[in-house]
Amino acid sequence: MLIGIIVTEIVRPRPINWRPSYTSVSKIPFGCFVLFNELPHIFSNSEIESVESSMYDALIHRDSTIPSNYIIINDYIYLDEQETNQVLKYVANGNQVFIATNNLTGQLADTLNIEVTQQYGIQEDSVKASFSNKNFKQKNFFFTRGVNPSYFASVDTVNTEILGHLQFKVSNFLEDNNDEIKVQPNFIKTSFGKGNFIINTLPVAYTNFYMLGDNTKYSTQSFSYLNDNLLYWDDYKKSGRKVITSPMRFVLNQPALKWSYYLLVIGLLLFVIFKAKREQRIIPVIKPLENSSVAFAKTVGSLYYQNKDYTNLNHKKITYFLTYIRNRYYVNTTVLDENFITQLSAKAGKSKDDTKTLIELILRLKNKPVHTEQDSLVLVQKINTFKQSYGR
Repeated sequence: MLIGIIVTEIVRPRPINWRPSYTSVSKIPFGCFVLFNELPHIFSNSEIESVESSMYDALIHRDSTIPSNYIIINDYIYLDEQETNQVLKYVANGNQVFIATNNLTGQLADTLNIEVTQQYGIQEDSVKASFSNKNFKQKNFFFTRGVNPSYFASVDTVNTEILGHLQFKVSNFLEDNNDEIKVQPNFIKTSFGKGNFIINTLPVAYTNFYMLGDNTKYSTQSFSYLNDNLLYWDDYKKSGRKVITSPMRFVLNQPALKWSYYLLVIGLLLFVIFKAKREQRIIPVIKPLENSSVAFAKTVGSLYYQNKDYTNLNHKKITYFLTYIRNRYYVNTTVLDENFITQLSAKAGKSKDDTKTLIELILRLKNKPVHTEQDSLVLVQKINTFKQSYGR
């Protein structure tokens, strides 16, 4: 029986990995292996260079006399202050940066006066993407899997040109209303200095899953706004990039520090061995049991977060928050309907609209099969705002 179980586990087909990766070597559905290998055909007159370091290091050491393009594709993009200043200087000198992401935050978004909003839904639904350019042969594209509709809630109308839109459904979970069809901009070109930022909020369109289907032209047509110059492909800011997280990686990479560390460990072992033989073992002080519930909760939460089990983490957070509501406001949380929202807003002293927004988010996440890091951040922010506004 044991041999049969082992053989079955070895020969059975591996389940498909649907996690976002966006790396140039990843062949899973949401990797960018196909796109990276097609870049020489798309940009036949351009030299392509893969970047495996931060944007700051890549741009500060480049040859500034050569005009170039920089492509960065990932589900979430955040640039620190140094990276932002360097990329702004890079574009201002006449170069172009192509960004495809669901969520662009930080100083770069503030400088460009743009805001990206993500539409959450319980069920995954198809979206339609279209281009504004009438010269393109194919204008409409349909995406059915892995799509979290993101769009530009606001842009700098003076320096920005709308290049494409996204059409999707918006459902109302608490009222008997029909689904609303929204059309929002998701592809823009904003000028900065002598160059341009070209930003798209549909990064899955550039993954293997859609590059091997009928949506190949979406990526090639969107890249047509780039010049035929040297092309930098960012392979650093990726969700699927393998990162060595060991805290000893720097020490073990330096010969002097490595041998110092080994000698320290050997010395400590010798000290423990010989010291233990000469002295009586110290009688331990037994301390009374402490209430470690909070520390345990933090440890479990950190474990879920480090393992990127955002779904389980969000479910625990929602359960704890509903328990908090029952214990503090004595409101029945069995059914989260309009009556519940009215009671909670009245007892908590919070506006009905804010309470309704929080409960709608909880309902969406409870019914969503797979959660992302951004879902966890939004949920924690909403719950903390609800608690802190009126004091715990």
